[in-house]
Amino acid sequence: MKQRVVVQALIEQDGKVLLLHRSQGRPGIVGKYELPGGTLDTAEQPEDGLRRHLHKDAGLTSEHLVLIDVMSMTNREEGDIQHVFILYRVEGITQQSVLSLGSSYDSYEWKIRSELQRSILRDSAAGLLGLYLDAPKTAQIMEVKTSNDAIKTTNMHRVIIYTDGGSRGNPGPSAAAFIIMNDHQDIIDKGGVYLGITTNNQAEYHGVRLGLERAAELGVEAVEFRIDSMLVVNQLRGLYKIKNRELWPINERITGLMTTFKRVTFTHVPRELNQQADTLVNSLLDEHKNDIS
Repeated sequence: MKQRVVVQALIEQDGKVLLLHRSQGRPGIVGKYELPGGTLDTAEQPEDGLRRHLHKDAGLTSEHLVLIDVMSMTNREEGDIQHVFILYRVEGITQQSVLSLGSSYDSYEWKIRSELQRSILRDSAAGLLGLYLDAPKTAQIMEVKTSNDAIKTTNMHRVIIYTDGGSRGNPGPSAAAFIIMNDHQDIIDKGGVYLGITTNNQAEYHGVRLGLERAAELGVEAVEFRIDSMLVVNQLRGLYKIKNRELWPINERITGLMTTFKRVTFTHVPRELNQQADTLVNSLLDEHKNDIS
């Protein structure tokens, strides 16, 4: 799958967000509002690329860029290209009283974030601004039995998935686990598997795979992964290359699963915030500690 890296700018003044109105491009984006920014050139650094786009498309300059989010999306209209969006908060903007727009835009608006409607935004802008769906974002659970029972749900649009994987020996006996929660941190589902002899990184990847597979079964549309391995997070964001050949098949499975969702993001969290998934991994390893002599 091809990958394209896009830098985006979150510029806020007086509680309003700057959005540019598209007048040129493919049919799916013309007439939509988007955040300032654009695609990086080959070997271009993200901050340099964003400053270039800000100047070209809006006549803006800024010295202070703060990284606040990275999101990946797959665009089927462009031949299954995976887009990695890097979002910066732009501070200390220097501008004229009226923005000088590039040729791709015909107008701009400063819009109050709470009044934004997904229907007027590009999918990437909606995702980066947290507008996953027009309907409420919280999952409404009708019935939860155990992690092995069927879960009956309605309006399950977005979930948070904590995953973990561990190996006692690296390589050694390994297990992977996931915890699926709604926005209120209520547990929707959880599960895990004993993997036998693998490496720690393989186990971490299997945790993500298991979580995605279960989320797909539940009909979830948007997923936010929270993982305590910075290496795995940055590899899955597309920022680091995956050099270990043993991870390639698992990564291909994860990449394929990601295309079935509207949005999948990966966030690094401290280990102390991932205790439930870690505990599940260790419980699985303890259950199988006598399997290998």
